[in-house]
Amino acid sequence: MADPAVAALNSLLRGASIQDHGEALKLATAAIQSAKVQGSDLATAQHTRVVALLKLDRYDDALRAIAEGGDRLESACFFEKAYALYKTGDLEGAQAVLKNSEKGDGQAPKRGLKHVAAQVAYRTEKFERAAAIYRDLKEDEANANYGEESDLRINLTAATAQLEWNGKDWAVREDEKQPARDDLEAFETAYNAACNCIAKGDFGKAAVFLKRSRDLCEATEDLNEEEKKAELVPILVQQAYVFTKLGKAEDAASIQKLVVLSDVPESSTNVVAQANALILQGETNPFMAQRLAQSLPQIKGNDRLFGYQNSALMRNKYTIELQAQKFEAVSKAAARNYSKDQAPKISSLSCDLGSLGAAAVSQAKTGKEALNKILPLLEKRPNDVGLLLTIIQLYIQLNNPTQALRLLEAFFKRLEAAATPDYSDVRFAPGLVALAVSLYRTQGRHSALRNELSKAAAHWQSKTSSDSSEAGSSLVREAGIELLQSSHPSDLAAAGEAFTHLVASQPNDKIATAGLVASFATSDFAKVQPYLDALPPVEKLTQGIDVNALLEAGVAVLPVVQPPSSKKRKLEEDGTEKEKQQQQQQGPAAKKHRKRKLPKSYDPDKKPDPERWLPLRDRSTYRPKGKKGKKRAAEATQGGVVREEETLELAGGAGSIKVEKSGGGGGGGGGKKKKKGKK
Repeated sequence: MADPAVAALNSLLRGASIQDHGEALKLATAAIQSAKVQGSDLATAQHTRVVALLKLDRYDDALRAIAEGGDRLESACFFEKAYALYKTGDLEGAQAVLKNSEKGDGQAPKRGLKHVAAQVAYRTEKFERAAAIYRDLKEDEANANYGEESDLRINLTAATAQLEWNGKDWAVREDEKQPARDDLEAFETAYNAACNCIAKGDFGKAAVFLKRSRDLCEATEDLNEEEKKAELVPILVQQAYVFTKLGKAEDAASIQKLVVLSDVPESSTNVVAQANALILQGETNPFMAQRLAQSLPQIKGNDRLFGYQNSALMRNKYTIELQAQKFEAVSKAAARNYSKDQAPKISSLSCDLGSLGAAAVSQAKTGKEALNKILPLLEKRPNDVGLLLTIIQLYIQLNNPTQALRLLEAFFKRLEAAATPDYSDVRFAPGLVALAVSLYRTQGRHSALRNELSKAAAHWQSKTSSDSSEAGSSLVREAGIELLQSSHPSDLAAAGEAFTHLVASQPNDKIATAGLVASFATSDFAKVQPYLDALPPVEKLTQGIDVNALLEAGVAVLPVVQPPSSKKRKLEEDGTEKEKQQQQQQGPAAKKHRKRKLPKSYDPDKKPDPERWLPLRDRSTYRPKGKKGKKRAAEATQGGVVREEETLELAGGAGSIKVEKSGGGGGGGGGKKKKKGKK
């Protein structure tokens, strides 16, 4: 005879509705506790209890019930366990369960598991994967459930909005970039469309969509008053933000007053709302602003912020602390972040902390003073990308791009020497490659520029992961365009490989197709021929151009730019040339002589010294000082004794020699007596 609890449970399951979850849990628990329940009846009762607990939002209890049921129940409850782990915030555990479900029967995952996989990918910020899963579910209309189409459209627009926020618009399809008419029929999709516009910077259109979303939310009959208040909070927060970006501070403040923080069910939304409210207050006192920022609530439970949200809040917090001269606190925070993992990281939060830490060490100084304090810190943190970029920026501000490039190249060499995949991804990060290309271009080093782009393109082409290849697709495209400007065969071959890789991954990319044709047009026409039909014909490109009018207009010439006038006085032309030019222009009668200038001490009545043109030592008034000077004066011809010379002929015709003529003989005794030698 069947157990009464089992019979009651079967009867309830046959007529179950959404209001019977509590009763289902009660009867399922009673059936499990009954000793007579065995086999399939026990499995049904256990499964029913798990589903009832999930319906009652008792996710931890559902996980315990699955664990108590053993491996058999767990293998039958992949969806329930993954969903419970997702709701409790254990995203890694949910991912592990989803992988095990794919291995269990070797078949494609069921529709419910796909929904959970998309939600987990969304919360782990893998928005490309989430959008791809939602597209697959949307296209599989044959197996769709009733009312599922609306949920899929809402979730897909949310994923595409997040892709725009993260700068990955290339991962969004063309038909998804603009909101459809159906997207404006529900307040959720209208809100997601507004977020998409905010990410693009189109705040005017975002304001229209947010107003539409707010009106639809207030007019809906599917929600009670409490649920409406909870759904209106994020809409109002975004409206205040959009009005602030549009410069409508009064409208933003009035909208912010409508936000009731007690109506916010999610702690993450509460934190964002209060942070925006602090900004709208316009507090100019840095110490008061720092104290208000410390009053922001902590995120509780399993709720969490997205990476870009957390990065913005942390950046605002440490910026306020720098303004309040809390240099030591900011420096310690940057040091703690670097000490956790000393590998180079290019995430927004890590780079921001590195830059803010540098500002704290230099005490918000700039120029050479800041460099002298920050450079020793780089020796301790060689892999701090934010610190490195700060130093490079300071060098550029000091008009020293050579040293900035030398520092960046040394960093690249250290990463290449490590030869690990993570280090290689940082080495060829699009932002760092763009910085190197910009510095090479300022110095005119085009060969080094193309070499850098070739290595970066080759790195991203070798990646097999879809995420990595998509992340570098924009870099590969720009590298190919730059390499096409070279006439060297190796550069053209590298450009062809880059565009071939892009065409294989993105067949609808017309720029990549055109680049592939341009790369191989002169070297390998067989590779070009299959893509010629995909390009627009020349007649279409030149449609509407009047060739005759262009020929009659002539060649456009750029205006001559006059060089800036120098503050220094130009060297005057030679006087004779000026006089010749003036004489040619005005005639011989108009010839004028330039008036000579005389010294201020000139006296016309005083006769000038006739020896003024002679050197000082040759003048008659020159009197040398000292014994040697008097001797030289005595030997001089001017005013001294003239010595007579005579010429004596040498014997044998050997020539002649000049000797001083002796003075007169006699016994005058004027000459000195010769000393006698020893006898």
